[in-house]
Amino acid sequence: MTGASRGIGEATARHFASAGAHVVLAARDANRINSISAELNHAGLSACVWPTDVAQAAQVKSLIDATVEETGRIDLLVNNAGLIDPIARLGDSDPEAWGHVVDVNLKGVYHGLRYAIPVMIAQGGGTVVNISSGAAVSALEGWSHYCSTKAAVLSLTRVADTEYRDHGVRVIGLSPGTVATQMQRQISASGINPVSRLDWSAHIGAEWVAKAIEWLTTAEADGYRGTDFSLKTDEGRRLIGMPLS
Repeated sequence: MTGASRGIGEATARHFASAGAHVVLAARDANRINSISAELNHAGLSACVWPTDVAQAAQVKSLIDATVEETGRIDLLVNNAGLIDPIARLGDSDPEAWGHVVDVNLKGVYHGLRYAIPVMIAQGGGTVVNISSGAAVSALEGWSHYCSTKAAVLSLTRVADTEYRDHGVRVIGLSPGTVATQMQRQISASGINPVSRLDWSAHIGAEWVAKAIEWLTTAEADGYRGTDFSLKTDEGRRLIGMPLS
């Protein structure tokens, strides 16, 4: 689980640990993931950590290698780490900051796929969930970096499914809609585009995203392989037992 120090990543790690899985928490904030892992282990659950900057290929390779050494296999990789800050219109954007978002949001997902797929093939299968967004198919003011990278991640999901479906590797995107996380606070603070003006009550809890990820690991979700499963639709909400919008 990348981006496991807060938000969707933390909620998903807690959810899967509570369900009996051994979870590996990966994020740049070593102190935070160590704290979460210690809490889970103290509760009798199973978790470990591997501090990782997903923008760095060597660090993601180390994460995958360490996970295999720790557990012997990788049944699920959740490519969750992502950035949206700084939010700015194209003409006001900072090229270095814009490029860093590409490194994390796009190259980070590629790095996860690159190093997890061979492991999953060797063990006979596995699931990769790439956290996507409605931004993958939208044009939102101030979000050129986020829209572009999420569109690219959707393409990666499609290509990975095309290449490895017949090898037992399930690759699915998850578009959760707006979620009550720190990223939404950054969006609200920007004041740019209609999403920033949504009331906090409009955002779903991160625990619903965790439940959706669990559902995506089941055979019931096979029809969504190679595409984005959306929690913005009544069908998506119904399938995971979430109240309809």
